[in-house]
Amino acid sequence: MRLATYNVNGVNGRLPVLLRWLDARRPDIVCLQELKAPDERFPIEAIEKAGYGAIWHGQKSWNGVAILALGREPQETRRGLPGDPDDSHSRYIEAVVRGLVVGCLYLPNGNPAPGPKFDYKLRWFERFAAHAQALLDHDAPVVLAGDYNVMPTDLDVYKPERWVDDALFRPEVRRAYADLLAQGWTDALRTLHPDEPIYTFWDYFRNAFARNAGLRIDHLLLSPRLAPRLRAAGVDRDVRSWEKTSDHAPTWIELAD
Repeated sequence: MRLATYNVNGVNGRLPVLLRWLDARRPDIVCLQELKAPDERFPIEAIEKAGYGAIWHGQKSWNGVAILALGREPQETRRGLPGDPDDSHSRYIEAVVRGLVVGCLYLPNGNPAPGPKFDYKLRWFERFAAHAQALLDHDAPVVLAGDYNVMPTDLDVYKPERWVDDALFRPEVRRAYADLLAQGWTDALRTLHPDEPIYTFWDYFRNAFARNAGLRIDHLLLSPRLAPRLRAAGVDRDVRSWEKTSDHAPTWIELAD
């Protein structure tokens, strides 16, 4: 079983790229972020024609998350994080697919830091960690996949010295991510590639992709029930080179059935 996470950076503007990738790789479960479309603009007909059922949580111009499942309908279990009824950002959706609990997230960027956006990021992270712990308490097989907007270590960023004050790399954010892993989650890519620089995002500016000046900010975390099934993990880096593509590349894992 292959699961992937992909920040599409606009699901309608990048739809040809998304459909091309789905046709080429046929992942069983896909978590999408940054739909940048309200619910009624989600391209469900094209997604279904490609062979996928879907649930989504959209928002006009910003944010937005979705879960796709090959040949079946994801069974939605949650829309939005608990803990703040006034939070209007569409950043989390959760479903049961093929016996797995799949949480799809788009964690806030938080820049500029310090400031209100960074404070919101830390509060959102706290709510997410509380929900992640609640999922562990149920002892179910869970994957939490998405754009975390966190570079956990120096190995996850090109020239880390240039990022020390960025909201994706500040100590508070890396500490929050480390605390999340300490609950018992397995960072799939880093577990299978412990010493290898791996990037999932390359900025559009300054020729970043050609220089491989990237960041690893898209992660798939596995619960203790699911981690023993991990067999492979990687990044479809070539997708980042396609025409009119996202600045992220799809990141994936393979699990034993």
